[in-house]
Amino acid sequence: MTAPNTSLRTAVVTGAGSGIGRAIATTLAERGWRVVVTDIDGEGAAQTAAGLTGGGERGHEYLRFDVTDGEAAVALADDVADRLGLDAWINNAGVSAMQRFVDVSPEQYDRSLEINLKAVFFCGQAAARAMIRTGRQGSIVNTASMAAKQGRVPFLADYVASKFGVLGLTQAMAFELAEHRITVNCVCPGFVATPMQSRELDWEAALSESTPEQVRQSWIDATPLGRLQTPEDVARAVAFLVSDDAGFITGEALSVNGGAYMD
Repeated sequence: MTAPNTSLRTAVVTGAGSGIGRAIATTLAERGWRVVVTDIDGEGAAQTAAGLTGGGERGHEYLRFDVTDGEAAVALADDVADRLGLDAWINNAGVSAMQRFVDVSPEQYDRSLEINLKAVFFCGQAAARAMIRTGRQGSIVNTASMAAKQGRVPFLADYVASKFGVLGLTQAMAFELAEHRITVNCVCPGFVATPMQSRELDWEAALSESTPEQVRQSWIDATPLGRLQTPEDVARAVAFLVSDDAGFITGEALSVNGGAYMD
């Protein structure tokens, strides 16, 4: 097998067909990374990849990828590690659904934990194994949430549970993978303007007997920097965590929320 090209660092980004994932892929590409764009929405992944700059001779890649498919995660991590060299894996894919705690169904709870936590565990495991096998001292970044640090979030009990789990998992991964010089951190966004947020505006408005406009303003009012967060705000933080500048940072949960939650 041909040894992977080590002159260009390669990152896999999950959930990169839109929103925060697309911004992460775009920012990494702008900073000289080759990006493997993945999403369960294959068309969205293709659109993201088509808009990326750089990528070296081989260019950027994309594929439809279901993060809940553990065997596919292993195959993807091994393939990238062997062909390109796996330097970073960003577990960004996630879901949310708003409902009062007493009304959350077992199906909704299972879906939240399956995608937001279990997939992060096994995708991270696949990435770590591939990095260790190929001797790569890489980085793993998990997308958590401001809701990973506080339960005072309305109508998102199952989401909160999953994201608290991501924060703890990040620390456990960082501790065990440190001997392999693999850093593991997470980012904790706040009120990010994405398609997911647009749905949450409608859900929270209905559950709180308000309007989407009033909910949106309440989110801005809760953010000291006085605006909703952009996907690029998160992407720049992720780019830092996979950079050499963050080489001695591991096990951290970086709040990127304009001061909406401070710890």
